[in-house]
Amino acid sequence: MKKKHFNIPLFIPELACPFQCIYCNQRKISGQLVVPSAEEITTKIDKHLETISEKNSEVEVAFFGGNFTGLKIEEQIAYLKLVQPYIQQGKVSGIRLSTRPDYINEEVLNILKNYNVKTIELGAQSMDNEVLKLSKRGHTTVDTENAGKLILEAGFSLGLQMMIGLPGDTLKKAIYTAKKIVELGANNTRIYPCLVIKGTKLEKIYKSDKYKPLLLDKAVLWSKELLKIFESGGVDVIKMGLHPSEGLLSGEELVAGPFHQSFRELVLTEIWWDLLEPLLKREESNFNIYVSKDQINYAIGYNAKNKKRLIDKKVKFITDHHLTGRKFKVIALRNKKKSPQVV
Repeated sequence: MKKKHFNIPLFIPELACPFQCIYCNQRKISGQLVVPSAEEITTKIDKHLETISEKNSEVEVAFFGGNFTGLKIEEQIAYLKLVQPYIQQGKVSGIRLSTRPDYINEEVLNILKNYNVKTIELGAQSMDNEVLKLSKRGHTTVDTENAGKLILEAGFSLGLQMMIGLPGDTLKKAIYTAKKIVELGANNTRIYPCLVIKGTKLEKIYKSDKYKPLLLDKAVLWSKELLKIFESGGVDVIKMGLHPSEGLLSGEELVAGPFHQSFRELVLTEIWWDLLEPLLKREESNFNIYVSKDQINYAIGYNAKNKKRLIDKKVKFITDHHLTGRKFKVIALRNKKKSPQVV
């Protein structure tokens, strides 16, 4: 049985950021306003571990929110040392961290390896240099390519995060970015729709009518196409949509943009609609649709959206434990003797 993966997220807001990307205010996005102390970090790890069953689970401590490898070496080591007792006791399997592509070199990678870092996620955001320039990322696509190569050659798992709807971005560019992430050998990725957050440069650009964020429906459809690319390329999409911090949920920190606390479910709803829509063309009007346990909620759709789309058909969704992934069976009840169609 595949082990269930858990991250213990530790947000270190904007540490070592040499540039202020126009969309970024990590303190408001993450809900983490101050850098946590050593005691706060260990307390948080302990509390998370209390909620995780050690049996059949894999736990990583994840340093997010800043550019970890841009910290002074002694600061990196101090943070990494806090996690080592948990690894030695077998409570944690390793460490995951996020950083910038231009903050990767062989010296840094050697240190990370010595302290049980397993996964390095790079904020690639886009593989289009114009988009990177307009977003004031301060690095190029070549930096991402070079850093990814070094990380994989050193034996780490590589994550390449992407952001859609940045200034200058298009669906064509986003698809190109996804294909490049697959080509570069990433093990996993995250898809973040660009939001306009209070206190960012992007807020000023938005309010001057020089930037329009993606509408939610468009962000969902873009992400659907990207998910297909990643799945066919064997890249695990571990996150779609930003973490719903209190500021985003309340709307206090969100100015505009396609934020939804169930963004991933919206995307998977559309993936399933592509599979189910052909039922509208069938002559039969009464169906049982059998779906795996893991996928049935997505098949029915967020707020039963797909079931409502089939309003002209009488449909019933049923869990079938013999099915896996997005395979499903359709049985037209008017002709029960007919063998079910496996799709």
